[in-house]
Order: sequence, then C-alpha cells, then structure tokens
Amino acid sequence: MIGRGDSGGSTVRRLQLGARLRELRLAANVSREAAGYRIRASESKISRMELGRVGFKARDVTDLLVLYGVDDPEEHDRLLELTKAANSPSWWHSYGDVLESWFHSYLDLEQAAELIRTYEIQFVPGLLQTEAYASAVIRLGHNNPGKNEVERLAKLRMARKQMLARPDSPTFWAVLDEAVLRRLIGGRDVLRDQILALIEACDNPNVRLQVIPFDSGGHAAAGGAFSILRFPHEELDDVVYIEHLTSALYLDKREDVDDYAAAFGRLIIEAAPPARTPDILKAVLVDLEHR
Repeated sequence: MIGRGDSGGSTVRRLQLGARLRELRLAANVSREAAGYRIRASESKISRMELGRVGFKARDVTDLLVLYGVDDPEEHDRLLELTKAANSPSWWHSYGDVLESWFHSYLDLEQAAELIRTYEIQFVPGLLQTEAYASAVIRLGHNNPGKNEVERLAKLRMARKQMLARPDSPTFWAVLDEAVLRRLIGGRDVLRDQILALIEACDNPNVRLQVIPFDSGGHAAAGGAFSILRFPHEELDDVVYIEHLTSALYLDKREDVDDYAAAFGRLIIEAAPPARTPDILKAVLVDLEHR
C-alpha cells in the first residue's frame, strides 16, 4: 500500500525545496549570481535548483541557508530533511526500466495531489482502470511490448489506484466522453468488467465521475485529453498535464492553468451531473449485451 509518507516523491520534494530556497534568497536580497558563487556554481545552476530541475547537495543547501541569514536551527533541519527526501528514489523506482522518462514526474505529482481533475476522450482514466483493461490499453500504446512489460506496467497502474483508498485520498474528478465507454478496448468481456468497476467507483466519496453524452454536441475541450493537479503545499502551483504519443507537456504558467481550469469548468456543466452517471453506465452495459 502506498501511504502518504511515500507520496509525492523526489519531483515534488525538489519543487518544494527549490521554491523555499528562492523565497529565502529573495527575502535576503541576494542575487542568483551571488548565490551561485557561494556554492561554487553558476547563476543558471541556482535557477535550475530553484525550479526543482536538479538534485541538491546537503552542503550546498547549508551554505545557501547561511548566506541567506537563516539562523533558525529547526528550519535548517527541516530543509536538510527535505534535501534528503528530494534525493531519495520515488516509490515507483523499481518500475523505472519500463517507464517512459517523461512520465516519471507525473507519478510523483499524482501521488502528492489533493485534487485531480481530468478529461478523457479515448480511454478510461488510469486511476479507474481494471487490470485487464489497463493491459489492453498498454498493448495499444506500446510498440510490440513483451508480456513481462505489459504485466509490470499494469501492476504499476494498479498500485497507483491505491491512493484513492487512502484516508487522505485526493479528490478525483473525471469527465469522460461517451465514446470512452463505447470503445471495445480489450473486447466485450473486458469492457463489461470495466464498466462495472466504474459503477462501483461512483460509490467512492473521493471520486466524482461525469459523462458527456453523444447528443450534447460540441464541447469546451475539443482539443483533447488533459489533467489538472492541485497540491496541498502552498509553494506548489497547479500543473496541467497533457500526454502525447512519445512525450508530455507540464504547464504551470498561471494563464495556461486558468484556461484549462475554465475549460474543465465548462465541461462539468455540459456533462450529465454525477448523480446520473450510474444510470448512464448501466445503460451502456445493456447496449453492450446486445452488440
């Protein structure tokens, strides 16, 4: 079971630590150039540290805290513990050999989020997939994957789902295009079991599921699937995640996030309300039996 103590991972810890160091540097009125000189590094290295894009050395963090005039021993200890956490392998590290490099950060961000809003047009969201459905999706998305690779990636997806059962689970709000429910991913039996799992997910107080029916016409997010993640850490901004075939985009500029948040807001209005979702899913099951 993935507990809260393991959530977040190195990506989130680096972002937290970098944001805090930037805050302390600005408060001390120290330039990035001066900070870089203090730790025998360049101005660009300080910039990358503050953006959470590189690892941290405990010696460098200590030197910067002294430069910034931080004399509170508790703050020193807290940031050094955060440095250690930022350099520790994430919970999914053992799956690293079968994961795309651009997906690593998302796994950390997902586990640290307090709210995940997602819109899907092709597949059931990964956090709601059954293992058989996940295996079918993985086979479609990878070029001739081996049986072991498919099994391990599916197991990883099942491990990710465990966070929705945590006492401090994030709220997961998903809007699905009706086409997601009609597409025979994995065949009739696999899709039937997946729909049944979605009906069960509707009883989870941490899950809010909505469907945009075919007869709704066009809608606000015709451009494609996306997710928006919000975090309980005040120093971390919301992030929009958009996955492509061979890469992914992580957007955190305020204007970009606001645009996607507005689009999601329109989607939940255009979609059938959550209370209707179980009936929609049951109707899909009936149709599936007659196909």
